[in-house]
Amino acid sequence: MTRSTRLLDLIQLLRTYRRPVSGAALAQRLGISIRTLYRDIATLQAQGADIQGAPGFGYVLKPGFLMPPMMLSEEEIEALVLGARWVAARTDDELKDAARNALAKIAAVLPADLRRELETNSLLVSSARKPVVGITDLAAVREAIRQGFKLDIGYADINGRSTNRRIWPFALGYFEETRVLAAWCELREDFRHFRAERIASMIVTDIRVPQTRGHLLAEWRRVHNVKSDM
Repeated sequence: MTRSTRLLDLIQLLRTYRRPVSGAALAQRLGISIRTLYRDIATLQAQGADIQGAPGFGYVLKPGFLMPPMMLSEEEIEALVLGARWVAARTDDELKDAARNALAKIAAVLPADLRRELETNSLLVSSARKPVVGITDLAAVREAIRQGFKLDIGYADINGRSTNRRIWPFALGYFEETRVLAAWCELREDFRHFRAERIASMIVTDIRVPQTRGHLLAEWRRVHNVKSDM
């Protein structure tokens, strides 16, 4: 366990107590020596944590202290690295660059021990087995979703029949061999899913979607019984 992770665990443990808890109990819960505990408490107090108490009297954390945002656990570091590497291996150029830049920014503000953990992380992601085909500008799709603009698309169904659609995009799914745009379709008056490789043309309009992205996403999840963490 790194020191940064240990400090984070100590803060989280102190938050579970409303009354003073002995240093011995804290040290036992964390699996560290009492001397190490005293040093860690002093470090947190120097960082602004309002930990009141003293050896022999117990310790309590007063409400209101927030750890610096880059105090991440080793598992959180692994999750970030794995996710960023998946994005870098499986998505379009804009997201690939964004993933690499995000990791670089995180590394720049991490404590030294956690930065080493990030830089030497051994969780790997294979490259895509089959390139995802499609002419849709996914960066433009993501921007339309963020800004809340309708899209005009030419779309071919599984049998090759083409239709023109005006849609309200609200989500973009990245799957192993395809990308799927979830949207409300004005033609069908219902939610529809559009595979990127079947979108023959696309125009980002300047017409605002009349509902928020959050509302559309929530309604789509309700209709399709999709869990909120998907």
